[in-house]
Amino acid sequence: MEMTSTRVVDAPPEKVWAALNDPAVLKDAVPGCETLERVSDNEWRAVVAARVGPVSARFNGRMLLADLDPPNGYTLKFEGQGGAAGFANGEARVSLAPADGGKTALTYTAKAQVGGKLAQIGSRLIDGAAAKMADDFFARFAALLAPPAPAVDVADAGVAAPGAPPSSGGKPVIRYVAIVAIALLLAWLAFKGGRW
Repeated sequence: MEMTSTRVVDAPPEKVWAALNDPAVLKDAVPGCETLERVSDNEWRAVVAARVGPVSARFNGRMLLADLDPPNGYTLKFEGQGGAAGFANGEARVSLAPADGGKTALTYTAKAQVGGKLAQIGSRLIDGAAAKMADDFFARFAALLAPPAPAVDVADAGVAAPGAPPSSGGKPVIRYVAIVAIALLLAWLAFKGGRW
């Protein structure tokens, strides 16, 4: 299995590089990551809960960083054991390049092998799950590095202050319900992504 993709992250390459080497940021970005700790300058240990089709497992893994070229990229070699579910190992080459507007183009090429029950599921299902996990990781990673949204003044947004009667035929109430619905949808998506 091999995957290649590019994501634009709203941060300069130096900040993206630092985040790619920060265990707290990585732990928050990896779907299902329960623990992530640095063993040495170039080695990490992780526990990740994952589900691929009917097979779910907790993988104990190790990651090694090689071909370090700060802040341009590195190669990440990984191996994980999921008990009866099987194993996964492989490597990913991550490259960073400046993009327009002070952003960073993050490109990765990943190759992986699986064995055990995971290998019996079928490559189409495994490829789909791996692509989803990679997309979830990079979406979370980009969101963690994105600059905070500017604060919106309640009066400027046209939303009635708490306790104030709705105006304009009830439109502020509709806006409030829409904001709550969007917040619930985002929470559901985050929860679903965390349960991958």
